[in-house]
Amino acid sequence: MEWTNELALGNERMDDTHREFVALVNALSDAADAGMVAALDTLIRHTDEHFGQEELWMAQSEFPPTHCHLEEHAGVLGAMREARTYVSEGKYQVGQVLARELEPWFRQHAATMDTMLAQWLSSRSVDASACAATSA
Repeated sequence: MEWTNELALGNERMDDTHREFVALVNALSDAADAGMVAALDTLIRHTDEHFGQEELWMAQSEFPPTHCHLEEHAGVLGAMREARTYVSEGKYQVGQVLARELEPWFRQHAATMDTMLAQWLSSRSVDASACAATSA
């Protein structure tokens, strides 16, 4: 997956997190069998923190469609954790399929749900870096 300007949302913190997500999906895609569990664990850790940060922003800003966003986050993390089980059993093709399927999902998610969140935060003059600082 390639980072493009189409993925940029104009929220520096969100864009930086999304660039890291893209890099970690690529690392999973490029991982040799022996390194796939570690690559997937790193992606899961990042995604858990990434989604947690967005969920904090949603809660702090009273983002109206939070429930839809939360459900999608839960589904993706669930799929990642399920894939991790298969990969740890030596079914490495599942990790490759996950990496491949995350690209269209992420492009759609960023273009819709994350775009709405970024616009909402901007319209509410929410400083995303300040929200991050208060959560630590």
